[in-house]
Amino acid sequence: MSGKKTFFITTPIYYPSAKLHIGHTYCSVAADVMARYKRQQGFDVMFLTGTDEHGMKIEKAAKEAGKTPIEFLDEIVIGKGGITDLWALMNVSYDRFIRTTDDYHVSAIQKIFKALYDRGAIYKGNYEGKYCVPCESFWTEAQLVDGKCPDCGREVRDEKEEAYFFKQSEYAERILALYKEHPEFLQPESRKREMISSFIQPGLEDICVSRTSFKWGIPVDFDPGHVVYVWVDALFNYMTALGYQNDAHNDLDKYWPCDVHFVGKEIVRFHSILWPAMLMALDLPLPERVYGHGWLVLDGAKMGKSTGNVVDPYVLAETYGVDALRYFLLAEFPFGIDGNFTNELLVTRINSDLANNLGNLVSRSLAMADKYVLSEKDGTAKDLFGDKRESYRANMEKFAFQAALSDVFDVLSRANKYIDETSPWVLAKDDSKRAELAGVISTLLATIRACAELLTPFMPDTTAKIYEQLDKGARGVLFPRIETK
Repeated sequence: MSGKKTFFITTPIYYPSAKLHIGHTYCSVAADVMARYKRQQGFDVMFLTGTDEHGMKIEKAAKEAGKTPIEFLDEIVIGKGGITDLWALMNVSYDRFIRTTDDYHVSAIQKIFKALYDRGAIYKGNYEGKYCVPCESFWTEAQLVDGKCPDCGREVRDEKEEAYFFKQSEYAERILALYKEHPEFLQPESRKREMISSFIQPGLEDICVSRTSFKWGIPVDFDPGHVVYVWVDALFNYMTALGYQNDAHNDLDKYWPCDVHFVGKEIVRFHSILWPAMLMALDLPLPERVYGHGWLVLDGAKMGKSTGNVVDPYVLAETYGVDALRYFLLAEFPFGIDGNFTNELLVTRINSDLANNLGNLVSRSLAMADKYVLSEKDGTAKDLFGDKRESYRANMEKFAFQAALSDVFDVLSRANKYIDETSPWVLAKDDSKRAELAGVISTLLATIRACAELLTPFMPDTTAKIYEQLDKGARGVLFPRIETK
């Protein structure tokens, strides 16, 4: 960490998909957990998310729907069941939401593009090559896999048009030096190795940064007919949302450079090569970290409308609960690798971790506190954590969410075992054991409270219920077991 008491975390700005799936929530829930954790630590947090609303595929999809692009986008982004509704459902506590169609962002990108051009970082030429419309990505023939897009596996098209190019090829050595001198910049380590072997070592090429074959984009104001390539438009959102080259916001100095960009592994190359190169071209500070997480996959394939691999988050949340879903997303798979989603895994996690462990501990402990008329303050509590607090914090700082949750649930398991070891029901039969019984109940209630604090970033609604039961005497089942056939 940089040592500053602010924390700026971002998700990528999302493509407005007409069919949202559980994979859309993965990165945002992880970023939300980190933002909530940092707020607990006393940091002034800026959590930014938003939508990437320009490009050929938006123009095409809107036309097919018989709508203007902005009508099409408004429906998907802020309409009923859209992206902002999904973030509300999943309790994503973002501080700022940017749409790349926002006026302030549009004008800022025009200034940024002109600044790159004036510095000689952009030049005019002609583009001829392969282009993947869904991924908004240019590829060389050598980069294709079986003649198709290496990211999504779909067909590419030949493109030939007048275009502006960013001199990305000039930054290979500086990017390598960045990786070497700041090993924390790109994580996990496997992403760094991939960027070096697949893109930098074969030779970085200049990248096309304007288009003339469609209209739905930010116009290059000094050359009519050109629109800014969506990745230039999208990447600079991280700074325009703070006020760079605009006066809509004024907290750039406070939050930039960004502490961490959370991004899917398919867009790591843009964030770890093109993004720092453009910032270098403008002599701007670089983000401190880029973390490329894995995909949430279904039957081994990335979730997406085009593949038919879609699991509806609204249905899952209604069936199992939002907090159970949030917990599962980060407890089941290490954040840096792909995770294969199944309903069976979700149900197993809910039953074993949330019902049998957490829910059972809270229920048993509070029932005994009620029965024996003892509270958290009636005895001296024993510490059941050992080194788990320190381990939890270390894991959270390196985004090892699965390991951090494991630390907490190890303590919960220890507390459940502690009940069997101490047998409070036996102690209650002996008046001379009253102080010992009070200590056991105090230990259990204090452990539950401390674990709830650590779980709050992951399951804020659940821990609010736990506090209500601890402090106000409310009672209720947190996670009923799910019966399977």
